[in-house]
Amino acid sequence: MSALNGVDFAAPVEDRWFEDYVPGSVYEFGYVEVSEEEIIAFAQLYDPQTIHNDPGWAATGPFAGLIASGVQTIALCMRLYVDHYVSRVASLASPGLDEVRWPRPVRPGDRLSVRVTILEARLSRSKPDRGLVHTRVEGLNQDDQVVLSFTAMNLFARRTTG
Repeated sequence: MSALNGVDFAAPVEDRWFEDYVPGSVYEFGYVEVSEEEIIAFAQLYDPQTIHNDPGWAATGPFAGLIASGVQTIALCMRLYVDHYVSRVASLASPGLDEVRWPRPVRPGDRLSVRVTILEARLSRSKPDRGLVHTRVEGLNQDDQVVLSFTAMNLFARRTTG
């Protein structure tokens, strides 16, 4: 799948290194669709709240219908993030996510994509063979409304250490 905005990295994900993550760059990738059945099944296993797993109750609840768990929303968007953004050859793990937010609910039938903005890329002070990249990740629905946002930190190996 290619970038939604027509702009993609110069290096493919199979040959992407720390040096390829340029601050200020913005990319969009997608899509994944969300079904009612998937929302209910996920909720029954991992987040069994009635707003997520009981369509009848959810219809009268605070969102006037069934919504996906925020944890499921992260998982769906993380799949797109990993498939299209995270290097297959240079990823050295992530120390965490910051500022996780769900400004709008995800509903059955929504079609999600992700927009990533590289905020910062700096060399490691203690390990010269790698760098740390901070990325703003936004999950978008089919109407380009943000349904999830977080800041990811990823450690990537350098293409060269010289």
